[in-house]
Amino acid sequence: MIKFSLNCENSHSFDSWFKSSDAFESLSSTQMLSCPICGSSVVGKSIMAPRIGKHQGAADEPAQTSPTADPTERNANLEKAIVKLKLEVERTSDYVGRRFVEEARAMHSGELPSRSIYGEARMHEARELAEEGIGVMPLPWLSATNTN
Repeated sequence: MIKFSLNCENSHSFDSWFKSSDAFESLSSTQMLSCPICGSSVVGKSIMAPRIGKHQGAADEPAQTSPTADPTERNANLEKAIVKLKLEVERTSDYVGRRFVEEARAMHSGELPSRSIYGEARMHEARELAEEGIGVMPLPWLSATNTN
C-alpha cells in the first residue's frame, strides 16, 4: 500500500491509500478519483516528502503513533461516520432523486416552500446551482442509481 497526498482542481488537499503507484495512475487516467470535499474528478498528486526508514544499526526508538494511525482503523471510523451522516440526512430530508436541480431552484425562487432535500445532480448542474447562489454540497456516498 502507498499513501499519496492529493489535491483537486479547486485546491482541496486530502490523502488516500492505493495498492500501488500504477493503481493510482490507472484510476487517475480514467477519472475514477474524486475530491471528498467538492466531488471534482480532476485530482492529482501533491508534492510529498519521501518516507525514509531507519538505516540498519540505528537505535530502536518507540514509534510515535496516534490511536488512529492504522489506515484500516481510520477507514472503519470514516465509514461509521459516513453511515451515521447518511442516516441523519435520510431521516431529516426528502429524497427527490433526479428532480434535485429543479426542486432546489423552485425553493430558491419561492415557487415551493423551503425544506431540506437531497438527490442527484451532475457536477455541472451543481456548479450552476452554486453560481446562482443556491447552496449545495456533495454527499460522501454513492447514490442508489450509481451503484452496481
